[in-house]
Amino acid sequence: MKAELVTAAAAVIPNQQILVNMVSRRVRQLCLGHRPMVEFVPGMGHADIALMEIANGKLTFESTLGQNGNGVAQVVEFPAVIAAKKTKTKKAA
Repeated sequence: MKAELVTAAAAVIPNQQILVNMVSRRVRQLCLGHRPMVEFVPGMGHADIALMEIANGKLTFESTLGQNGNGVAQVVEFPAVIAAKKTKTKKAA
């Protein structure tokens, strides 16, 4: 990845975690054959294309934080899984 593209994209999306998630999802889409939304030089990497799209304002994100009314992210606990240990049974000869 080119440092100037990372800096330009970070100016648009200041949260690093969101930026990383956006780039990784867009790289996955580009690898699957989606067309880039910006003009690029042949041989440019998928991550550089994704960063260029973000820097040019072609990709945005929408935060869902606070949509449940209280301004705090709702934590949903993962359901507990109880795994029973299987006992070996011997076959009668």
